[in-house]
Amino acid sequence: MRITVLGSAAGGGFPQWNCNCRNCAGVRSGQVNARPRTQSSIFVQPDDGLEGVLFNASPDILEQIRSHPTLQPGRALRDTAIAGVILMDGQIDHCTGLFMLRERGTTLPLWCTDPVEEDLTHGNPVLRVLEHYCGVQRHRIALDGAWFEVPGVADLQFRALPLSSKAAPYSPHREQPVPGDNIGISIHDRRSGATAFYAPGLGEITPPVFDAMSGADAVMVDGTFWSDDEMPRMGIGRKTAREIGHLPQSGPGGMLEWLAKLPTATRRLLIHINNTNPILDEDSAERAALTRAGVQVCEDNTSLHL
Repeated sequence: MRITVLGSAAGGGFPQWNCNCRNCAGVRSGQVNARPRTQSSIFVQPDDGLEGVLFNASPDILEQIRSHPTLQPGRALRDTAIAGVILMDGQIDHCTGLFMLRERGTTLPLWCTDPVEEDLTHGNPVLRVLEHYCGVQRHRIALDGAWFEVPGVADLQFRALPLSSKAAPYSPHREQPVPGDNIGISIHDRRSGATAFYAPGLGEITPPVFDAMSGADAVMVDGTFWSDDEMPRMGIGRKTAREIGHLPQSGPGGMLEWLAKLPTATRRLLIHINNTNPILDEDSAERAALTRAGVQVCEDNTSLHL
C-alpha cells in the first residue's frame, strides 16, 4: 500500500492565520526553521491502483488535491481518484472539506461511526447540506472489530477501534463521550501482509490501542502537543492537552514513552501537529529528542510504502 500525507497540521494549519506565537511568527519571517503545513489528512492506495481512500476531508482539501496529481488521474471530463472517505471523528478540521467535494458527479461514499453521523446531521449538518449537491452514501463503521472494505480499492481492508479522546465542541457528547466519537483505523494490505495504524486524535493509549499499534508495521498517531500545559503556559488557551483529548509527547505516560515500547522495526510517525508544538522547529531540542527516539514528524507530502 501507499500512504500519502496530504496534510500534517492540527486545526488551523501552520502557520495559523491569526497566530503570532514563536512558531507561526517565526516561519513567516524565516526566523524559525520550520515548514508550513495544511490540516491533517491522508490518502491510501493499493500499490497498483489509481483509486484510494481519503481519511478525513480537511478545509484544505482543494489545495491538497492540486498538490497531489495522483488524486486527479484525468481519465474523464470529471474524474477523481477518491473512491471513498473515512472520517475518524466529526471535528471541523476533519469534515469541512466534504463541502468542497460537493461537485462530485456521483453520490459520495462516506464511512463514519453512528455518533459522527449524528453530529454531522444535527450539530454541524454537513451531510444534510450535501444532499442538495452530490449527496452522501453513508456506510456505518462498526466498533465490533470487524474488517470492512471500500469498493474500488482492491486488497485493502480496514478495522476501527474506539479511542479515548473528545468529540467536536458542537457535539452533545463533548463532555460525555460515547464509543465512536473518535476512532483509530488499522489498514491492512492483504497482498503484502503489511498493516498501518492511523489515529490523529488520541487522548489515551488503552490496552486494545497498544495492541493495534504493536501489531502494525507503521503507526501514524497524535502529535498535537509536546507538553500537557503547552496552551495554558503560552496564554493561548485554558485547557491542557489531555483535557481536550490529546496525549502529549513528553512527560510521564506521554506518547514518546509508549512509542518506545513498540517493536524495534515499527515505523513511528506523528501527525496532526499543533502550531504551538516546538517539534515544528527543526532546530529545536524537542525535534532532536524525537530524532534520537526514532520518531518521524510528518510533513505534507510524506509518503510511506508498506
